[in-house]
Amino acid sequence: MRAVGILGGMGPAAGADFVRLFVQACTRHLQEQGSPVHDQAYPEHWLVQLPVPDRTQALRRDPQSPAGPAPHLLQGAGRLAALGVRSVALACNTAHAWHGQIQAFFPQLRVLHIAQQTALHLKAGGVRQALVLATDGTYDSGLYDAALADCGIAALRPGPAGRARLMQGIYEGVKQGDMPLAVQCFGEALAPLLQRHGAVPVIMGCTEIPLALPQAPQARGAELVDPAWILACALAQDAYAH
Repeated sequence: MRAVGILGGMGPAAGADFVRLFVQACTRHLQEQGSPVHDQAYPEHWLVQLPVPDRTQALRRDPQSPAGPAPHLLQGAGRLAALGVRSVALACNTAHAWHGQIQAFFPQLRVLHIAQQTALHLKAGGVRQALVLATDGTYDSGLYDAALADCGIAALRPGPAGRARLMQGIYEGVKQGDMPLAVQCFGEALAPLLQRHGAVPVIMGCTEIPLALPQAPQARGAELVDPAWILACALAQDAYAH
């Protein structure tokens, strides 16, 4: 087994939840391989939670500001590299705007890309279009647009009002511990999209969104796609790779 790392802190609840997803992905891998499931069967994995400055604000101001996310992300990746990990997952969608920079700075690491992994997963299922719920920073960076387009999938977005509700649910809801508000905001952002586009997959493109959207009545029966789960499965595959 290979040691792997998780770069979190964006926010801390999402980073902690990613560890849960990773352990679940490892359990599923062991079961699919017919291997015994016990404590010693799980790979070495490290979580680094750093207080990383806001990614969306940085993308709209100066992505390479010394006071922005870049130095913190590189510091966190450096700590994981020093621990001997081979692969790293970023437990934040918007932080992937700095993915190329992190990968170039640490060529000895395989830095997984959440949008690319998600797009490949949907392509394998024959998906041709998908709704993307995310932060303004993720929308502005075109993170999912590019990855989905490479796989022949059209990215569908909410309008300004829907984006505002998503940001409210993320920042005033999940990040401040007000989960009822988050559930309400995410549900209200999703409902008109499903009415307009029908039953298409819904990419929960912010690691805070899966913490609340599945509880919204408007999401009942929708095909919710959790990129964090897909990324956790990819990290588990790397951990068990020969």
